[in-house]
Amino acid sequence: MGNMLEFIKAFLGVLWEGVSGIFVGIFGGLFQMFNFPEYYEVFWVYSGDWNAGGWVVAILLAILVVAILAALVWLIVWGLLRLIRRFRKPVINQDLLDEIHNLKKQIVKLTREKDRILSMKVHAVGDEEALAALEEGEEGAAAEGEEKKQTGESRFFKLTEVDQIYENYTPPEYDNDITLEQICDRFRNFAASRLRLYYEPRIIRLFWAGMSTTRLLILQGISGTGKTSLAYATGQFLDNPATIASVQPSWRDRTELFGYFNEFTKRFNETEVLKKMYEATWNENIYITVLDEMNIARVEYYFAEMLSILEMPSRDNWIVDLVPSGWPNDPKHVVKGRFTLPQNMWFVGTANNDDSTFAISDKVYDRAIPININTKGVPFDAPETDKLYVSFKHVEAMFKEAQEKYKVSQEVIDKINTLDDYVIEHFRLAFGNRIVKQLKEFVPSYVACGGTEIDGIDYVLCNKILRKFESLNLGFIRDEIDGLCDYLSELFGEENMGESKEYLQRLKKLF
Repeated sequence: MGNMLEFIKAFLGVLWEGVSGIFVGIFGGLFQMFNFPEYYEVFWVYSGDWNAGGWVVAILLAILVVAILAALVWLIVWGLLRLIRRFRKPVINQDLLDEIHNLKKQIVKLTREKDRILSMKVHAVGDEEALAALEEGEEGAAAEGEEKKQTGESRFFKLTEVDQIYENYTPPEYDNDITLEQICDRFRNFAASRLRLYYEPRIIRLFWAGMSTTRLLILQGISGTGKTSLAYATGQFLDNPATIASVQPSWRDRTELFGYFNEFTKRFNETEVLKKMYEATWNENIYITVLDEMNIARVEYYFAEMLSILEMPSRDNWIVDLVPSGWPNDPKHVVKGRFTLPQNMWFVGTANNDDSTFAISDKVYDRAIPININTKGVPFDAPETDKLYVSFKHVEAMFKEAQEKYKVSQEVIDKINTLDDYVIEHFRLAFGNRIVKQLKEFVPSYVACGGTEIDGIDYVLCNKILRKFESLNLGFIRDEIDGLCDYLSELFGEENMGESKEYLQRLKKLF
C-alpha cells in the first residue's frame, strides 16, 4: 500500500511540476519584464562611456520599452474586463433584439387600431340595444341587420336625412346673367368687404379658370398666405359653406372620404364629405370640399379612386360602390349600393412643403391645377358686395362658351408642339396629351375671367410642364436652361413668358 501511495505521488508530481513550471514561467517572465531596478542598474552600468548620440539612442530605447509595457498592461486589463463582462452579461443576438423590439411596436400599433375600430363601432351603435347586439357577437348583429332591412330602417342615416330635407326643395333664383369676369371682380370685393380677406385679381382668375379644367385644385405655398381661406371665402360667396376635411397622417384609403359599412351594426358610417356629395346631387349649387393639409398623408393613397373616376370623360361613369348590394330602404340616389358622384362639387387641396409632409406625386399634379400662393394680399377699399347665387350649369356653360370664343389658336398650338420637341430633345421630357387638353380648356377660361392668353399659357407651361424639371438632375442640364429661356423668347416674344423664365432661373441658382 505504501508503495502505491509513493507511486501516485511521484506520478502526479510530474504533472504538477509541469503545471507549476508554466505559472512560474509566465509570472516569472512578467516579473522580469517589469523589473525596473534591473533596468536602472543596466542603464547606469553602460552609461559612463556614452556620448550625446548614445544618450539619444538610450532614451529612445527606454521610451520604446515603456510603450511596450504600457501596451501589455492595456491588453491584460482589456482581456480581464472582457472576461468579467462575459460572465456578468450573457451574449444576445442583436438582430434578435431588434426583431423583438419591432414586434412590440407592431403589437402596440395593432392594439391602438383595434381600440379605434371598437370605439367607432360603439359610437356608431348609439343605443343600448345595438350595443348589446355588439357584445353578443356577429350572429346577433346580423339578425338585427336583417330586421332593419325588413322593417324599413335605413342604414344610411345622414343620407336619408338629406332625402327628407330636400323632399319639398325649392331652388333659389339664380343670377344666370353674370359673366366670369364679373364673378371674379365681385368675389374679390365680397372677400375684402365682408371677410377682410384680400386677394390679387390674378389668383382669383386662376382659381375659377382652374375649375373649368379639373375637379381638383391644389393651393400651395408658404403657410399663412390664405390658401384655406380662399376656398372658405368662395363657399361663403356662393352662400354654400365649404366642407373642411382636415387630412390626418393616418389616412390610407377611400374610407377616410366616404366612410365604411359596419358589419356589426349593419349601418354605414357616413362622413361629412359623403353627406355633402349626396346633398349636391339634389341641387345645382356649387360645392367646395377642402382637403386641408392634403399632403400630410399620401394623396395617391386616400384619393386614388377619386383621381381615376374624375378622369373618366363620361360623367355617367363617375360611380362609387358604397356597399355590395342594395336595400329597399336605401337613399334615393344610392342605387344597388352604388352612388354617382355629383358634377357640381370641386375638391380644393391645400399643401405646405416642409419636413412633416409628403411630396405630391406627378400622378396627382397631372390631374390637378396647382395654384401657387406665396404672398399676402394687400388691403384695399372695396364696396359692400352681396353673396352670389349662381348655378353650376351656368358656370359650366360659360366655360364652354369661353372655349369657343377665346379658343387657343392653331398658331399657339404649333408653338406648343415645337416647344414640346425642343424639351424632348434637350431634357428628355414630353408634355403629354392631357396637359395639351388642359391648356385648351384653362387658357380660354382665364381670358374670360379677365386675364390674357399669353399669361394663361405662361402659367400652364410653368406649373404643369417646367415643374417636372425638379425631378431631373439639373446639375447636368443647367447649361441647357439658358437655351430654353432664349427659345421661349424666340417663340413667344422677349417680353412674354416671364413666370416660366423666372422659374427656370430660380432652378438654375439651386444647382
